[in-house]
Amino acid sequence: MSADDRRFMTAAIALSQRGRGRTAPNPPVGCIIVRDDRVIGRGWTQPGGRPHAEAHAIEQAGAAVEGATIYVTLEPCAHVSARGPACADLLVAARPARVVIAAGDPDPRTNGQGIDRLRAAGIIVVDGIEADAARAAMAGFFARQTWGRPYVTLKFGLSIDGRIALPDGSSRWITGPVARAHAHVERARSDVILVGRGTLEADRPALDVRLPGLEERSPRRAVLGRGIAPDGWIALPAPQDIAAIDACDHVLIEGGAGAATAFLKADLVDRLLIYRAPILIGNGLPAIGDIGLTELADAHGRWHHKESRALGSDRLDGYHRTRS
Repeated sequence: MSADDRRFMTAAIALSQRGRGRTAPNPPVGCIIVRDDRVIGRGWTQPGGRPHAEAHAIEQAGAAVEGATIYVTLEPCAHVSARGPACADLLVAARPARVVIAAGDPDPRTNGQGIDRLRAAGIIVVDGIEADAARAAMAGFFARQTWGRPYVTLKFGLSIDGRIALPDGSSRWITGPVARAHAHVERARSDVILVGRGTLEADRPALDVRLPGLEERSPRRAVLGRGIAPDGWIALPAPQDIAAIDACDHVLIEGGAGAATAFLKADLVDRLLIYRAPILIGNGLPAIGDIGLTELADAHGRWHHKESRALGSDRLDGYHRTRS
């Protein structure tokens, strides 16, 4: 392992995020091919999950891949699919000198077999480079493999005093345009966006991505609660039903307090995004209701702070659920 290995793997992880929200049920993988300290191929998982990142990068590099170093954020798959060959076989045929891997693939169809196949072919394999960062970049895929459900992000737009709306429900706009644009980027990185039935009936939200060049990245829409969903929407009677959504690794919850409370009470929120505006509302609507907490001590240690940044006049803080 070298500083260059970390540098190129960090670049491959960043590249992988071009596919996030469009690759499920396949993970968003990034791949960079380097020869003589020069990048000769770049690839990331394409919409719908194919081609895989390795195939995308190898096609770009061509014959120059022989003897090069390949950086890939997830162990190359070892199983042949009707949709394409096993990436481990593609790499063996391409004959690189080294393959540097960030994270192992927990899918039982691969789970070490990809690495074994490369080593059996005489290719040097280095694994575990920036593994934590790679797993975070593929959080939805790992959630599916580990917990059998998508990774859930809950987003709040709050006042300083923790209100999401005036007493009459008015909430446009608590946060400013920069924070709202950032929230649209989060939409573009999600497979499904969810609101509660109360929010749906009161606001009739479009829940689309309204950023120039990203309009086609609008996620599928879901509503939590009993009753019939509008045409094109997914109906989820209970939070646990997210596990049954097809081709979905990332769910973004945008409102309202009822949906937020239900998912928190079910302990199905993995990440909190809190956009806080420098305003006071006072007697407004709270962000959440009763989440089943009976002892204050039980509230501690459940969340850890991961990110903070200014967005115009607003502030974003991100928290991740502490899980074993």
